[in-house]
Amino acid sequence: MKSNPYVLLVGVDFSDLADRALHEAFAYASQRANAEVHVLSVLPVAGKDPGYAISVYAALEERPILESALERLASHVAKQREVFRLAHPEAQLMFRLSSHAFIDTAAHGIVELASVIGADLIVIGTHNRKGLERLLLGSVAEATVRNARCPVLVIPSPVGPDADAEPKFTPPCSECVRTRAASAGKDFWCAQHHERHGRRHTYHQHDRSSSDSNFPLVIR
Repeated sequence: MKSNPYVLLVGVDFSDLADRALHEAFAYASQRANAEVHVLSVLPVAGKDPGYAISVYAALEERPILESALERLASHVAKQREVFRLAHPEAQLMFRLSSHAFIDTAAHGIVELASVIGADLIVIGTHNRKGLERLLLGSVAEATVRNARCPVLVIPSPVGPDADAEPKFTPPCSECVRTRAASAGKDFWCAQHHERHGRRHTYHQHDRSSSDSNFPLVIR
């Protein structure tokens, strides 16, 4: 009995970040015996609400525009598939590949197509816009995550020259890592950090050998 394919949808705007998302989808699909990758290019409308927005193409014949957009997208996707193949010669590129072009708002078009094709996963890039730029332009990734009915994998933009403006996170303590490994997860913190972190954290440990021990642990 043939199983249903694993369906991935990628939103593409021809940016380098979109290509990263596309390659990530190729990597996911290449690890599955039966997969489909659908790639979508959304041509803009003059507003954010698809129920009221007037298409910038409304005064024109849309079919030639969509056919041209689809041809451009298919060519770009084929090129990126070859780039991925050369970078990952071991990958099994047996998945089905389809291209789509819509006239819509970006997030709505992505979520709509995901629903129509029964997508199992949406892959999309985010430009990590902040402040006024994010307020004015919105976030396609955020709107997609909020409205999608399937999991969404968001690919962040690479660290750029303004990396100093990014939040800094404390790297893991090497002693804590060793403590967790040595105790098989029973002890979470090293002696130095136990007093600092232990009282503020609870965690759940599941002992596969006994359902009776499946309970949350509070470190004190």
